[in-house]
Amino acid sequence: MNFIDYYKILGIDKNASESDIKKAYRKLARKYHPDLNPNDKEAEKNFKNINEANEVLSNPEHRKKYDKHGKDWQHADDIERAQKQHNSSRQQGYQSYSGQSHTEDDFSDFFESMFGGQRTSGSRQSHNQVQFKGQDFNAELQLNLTDVYTNESQILTVNGKKIRLTIPAGIENEQVIKISGKGGPGVNGGPNGDLYITFNIVNNTKFKRYGNNLHANVDLDLYTSLLGGDIMVDTFSGKVKLKVAPETQNETKVKLKGKGFPIYKKEGEFGDFIITYHIQTPKNLTDKEKELFTTLQKLR
Repeated sequence: MNFIDYYKILGIDKNASESDIKKAYRKLARKYHPDLNPNDKEAEKNFKNINEANEVLSNPEHRKKYDKHGKDWQHADDIERAQKQHNSSRQQGYQSYSGQSHTEDDFSDFFESMFGGQRTSGSRQSHNQVQFKGQDFNAELQLNLTDVYTNESQILTVNGKKIRLTIPAGIENEQVIKISGKGGPGVNGGPNGDLYITFNIVNNTKFKRYGNNLHANVDLDLYTSLLGGDIMVDTFSGKVKLKVAPETQNETKVKLKGKGFPIYKKEGEFGDFIITYHIQTPKNLTDKEKELFTTLQKLR
């Protein structure tokens, strides 16, 4: 496996901050995204390399291992463990106990498979292959709030591979889901890595979402707030008719149970829809209206 300079791929230096990495990745991902460069093999290759670089450098622990071990960063823990065992075995090789000396024949099979050594017994030789899990991948997916009100089917392109998935309704902004086995291939027959998807949910509605509840402001004319009446209100799933109680005060809140947002992975369950009334003062009053309000003022 050849060394790949992830810093060079993202166009940043080794002292780049997490924010610098994120900005560089997003800029390049937009530039080389397959949807914007159809049938462009070079753009597809660049997009794959950009994702791979981001997956490593955006994770502080992975980045630390990469800076120290380069192309072998995924096996950093095993390498360091094997090195400690190697050093320990070498020290013991120069000591004698009961007339016996410990030599490099005492190295573990694991160390030999990691560093290309081999054990011999007469003319017999054996190489033990150590299995490693493949690299985990990370991806970001942007959706509108209206997209996640119902189950959404999407096809993602991750490192040149198309992955079909169904996104459950009610997924949260910045929520991360794991798709097992959709990361990089394992080493020496080891299991594939996993794919982690972070969702960026853009609110393209007039409603505000807080968890499973939706909130909205509704303007109420002064006369209806005083005398009561029926009004039509927009919800996420359509209009509903509401009865306004007489003498409703400004900033009064009304809860419509079960008219909010779907609850993630709970089929048929919804949060609440909470309305806040904002009473509107009439403008451009006629002389007659002023006269009537003056009369009301004197009555009060």
